[in-house]
Amino acid sequence: MRPIRPTFTARRGRSARRGSSPVLAAVGLAAALALTATACGPSEDNAVAEPSASATLGGDDKIVIPDDLKERLKEQGFDMDKWKGGAWKDWSKDDWLREAEDYINPIIEDLWDPDRMRDAEQPDKQPVDNDISGDEGVTDPTPAPVEAQPVASPYSKSAPASGKVFFDGPEGSMVCSATVVQDPAHPGKSNMVWTAGHCVHAGKNGGWYRNIAFVPSYNDAGKSAAALQGVPKNEVAPLGVWWGDWAQSSEQWIAQGGPTGGAGAPYDFAVLHVTPEKGGGGKSLEETVGSALPVDFNAPAVPEIANMTATGYPAAPPYGGQKMLQCADKPGRLSVTAGAPTMYRIGCTMTGGSSGGGWVAQGQDGKPALVSNTSIGPVTAGWLAGPRLGDEAKGIYDAVSKKYAGQ
Repeated sequence: MRPIRPTFTARRGRSARRGSSPVLAAVGLAAALALTATACGPSEDNAVAEPSASATLGGDDKIVIPDDLKERLKEQGFDMDKWKGGAWKDWSKDDWLREAEDYINPIIEDLWDPDRMRDAEQPDKQPVDNDISGDEGVTDPTPAPVEAQPVASPYSKSAPASGKVFFDGPEGSMVCSATVVQDPAHPGKSNMVWTAGHCVHAGKNGGWYRNIAFVPSYNDAGKSAAALQGVPKNEVAPLGVWWGDWAQSSEQWIAQGGPTGGAGAPYDFAVLHVTPEKGGGGKSLEETVGSALPVDFNAPAVPEIANMTATGYPAAPPYGGQKMLQCADKPGRLSVTAGAPTMYRIGCTMTGGSSGGGWVAQGQDGKPALVSNTSIGPVTAGWLAGPRLGDEAKGIYDAVSKKYAGQ
């Protein structure tokens, strides 16, 4: 297996920092970049909708982007008119938008249609060695493989907080997994999604991926790839497509993350704030799916955890990426490099595509909570490892919540 990743775009800018606390890599140019480029397809040049407060209405009742904002976007290597016309298809690795201020993810309505979602793949990554421990003192024996089990359909009933992330990069359309999590600033009305850092940012040698979207309960009925040929969009995305209007990952992942996880693996987590592609009827993501998990940033020590359950949509062989699966196992410890935080590790046969999927265990209060996410695993697909969520993860989570607290 590999670090199960997505695709992004980025360009160099400045990192986002919060006082003396661990540095955070925030996603976003400014509120002005929360724009929605609507179109019936990537090639149609329709009006831009749902802009930030800096946009104005034209006389024809269409949203118009001010010229000064267009120029600011162009300075960042982003031309909205060209983007709506399909320029997102043509970017290369030289076009990465890398830093916090550079994240740009305008909605392209109906870009993610059923066929494009079905055909998206997990990226071609370098496999992780079966034994990558860097500190034997905090690495437990390799766990026995645990066969991934199908989640009962409909997924919207059995695992309502889980879903699939789609994004574009230089290598094409990619997939990851993700989980709806609670938002302290909006109890019961969260628009926050937890995933892996490598599902939104390519790490050390890359930047933010593009066209990042979350689909809760993807393929709710658990149909095969063949059965999904030609189906209407509501069968693969019954609760809609939710675009990432803001993303945030750790500075450690952005600075050190690599194709096999690298030194950034213990910090391989990210939070997306999402908005519905087509309005959502005024409901939040949490209200729409009917669930959101709390996040425990101080989970019990490994020996005290009896069981962890990882959920995801594995896309690399022998799986096809269309069905939701789970593995449950008692976790062990894995140290990637000496001195780095110890990761959780469980036996699991899920492959690439399951990256970013939530790991759930009993939290401090005795109730189920998200305590990690899938990050890395070996090519033999016998185990998965995920980061322990501590101060860095909590800082990112809190920053995203606070950013939208008044909205």
